[in-house]
Amino acid sequence: MNSVVFERPSLRQRLAPVFGGFDGPLALAVALLAAISLVTMYSAGFDQGTRFADHGRNMAIALVVLFVAAQVSPHKLQRLAVPLYVVGVVLLVATALPALGVTKKGATRWLNVGIVIQPSEVMKIAMPLMLAWWFQKREGQLRALDFVVAGLLLLMPAALIIKQPDLGTALLVLAAGLYVIFFAGLSWRLVVPALVLAAAAIVTLVLAQDRLCDPDVHWPLLREYQRHRICTLLDPSTDPLGKGFHIIQGMIAIGSGGIGGKGFMQGTQTHLEFIPEHTTDFIFAAFGEEFGLVGALVLIAAFTFLIVRGLIIAAEAPTVFSRLLAGAVTMSFFTYAFVNMGMVIGILPVVGVPLPFVSYGGTAMVSIGLGLGILMSIARSKRLMQS
Repeated sequence: MNSVVFERPSLRQRLAPVFGGFDGPLALAVALLAAISLVTMYSAGFDQGTRFADHGRNMAIALVVLFVAAQVSPHKLQRLAVPLYVVGVVLLVATALPALGVTKKGATRWLNVGIVIQPSEVMKIAMPLMLAWWFQKREGQLRALDFVVAGLLLLMPAALIIKQPDLGTALLVLAAGLYVIFFAGLSWRLVVPALVLAAAAIVTLVLAQDRLCDPDVHWPLLREYQRHRICTLLDPSTDPLGKGFHIIQGMIAIGSGGIGGKGFMQGTQTHLEFIPEHTTDFIFAAFGEEFGLVGALVLIAAFTFLIVRGLIIAAEAPTVFSRLLAGAVTMSFFTYAFVNMGMVIGILPVVGVPLPFVSYGGTAMVSIGLGLGILMSIARSKRLMQS
């Protein structure tokens, strides 16, 4: 009598379905940014208690989130879009309730639900998910009204975040949503006038700075501290010990780094505490001081590599939902990096926007890991379909 022998699969064979299909170039970009991040945080935060260890822990959690999110197919992500958006909006509304909202430094951005969370971080992912779902449902039959509804879906949570107030996060959420709307086919006839109007406003502001920044002049739609930030950007010397101090010290640190930098752990502006928030919002100044122009170009090249790879993944995605979501998530990383570096070198107002992967911060790091996991999921689904 013949017996049947079943060969037990090896560990490699059992793990192949889990790790198979991962996008190598995207993983390389993440590894490169993670390595730069750890080196930078060790130098900037080694004398800040457990900051380096906490940063490493946050990064490990983000990588776990990336891995788990990569296992979720775009089809399942599409089904999560509406529930996640609704939960995000409900949490933002709950943040305004005195019994639940947590206020720090004059802003009510956090929610106490046993643990303290920041609901606006949820919207950074929920917003592009929701709008990508919306346009997927209207594939082939888009009307002007569909773009109007998409705009309302975007403005509602953005207004709640601005009210907290948290202008930096609101800009990131708005940008993520606008990327989806643009990639969905928004007419250039609407985009170009908006860009021209914005350029005209910037030119007017620069030319009429002295008059517009007079203390007696009131700016509609903006709070006083927001007006102050913009005016300080135009002339940091008007508030050299306040918001202007951040800009001035950031530029001094980057300028003192020169071409090759002062060297690893040799940044005097950083370690003598002249750079404020040098492990969070202004970590690019600390990085520029120690690694100079060469280091800054390497960091920019790493972000460029990540963004280009993400856009390639978006272009090759098989569905409207996947293309819009991948494009918006990728361009969100560009917005993060551009706004953070721009405020540090003094071309944009100082807002609370971290440098992806490099800045210290638990919630932001996890949301970045989730975004990268979504990109990996979209790339992985295409590879598995072809295999």
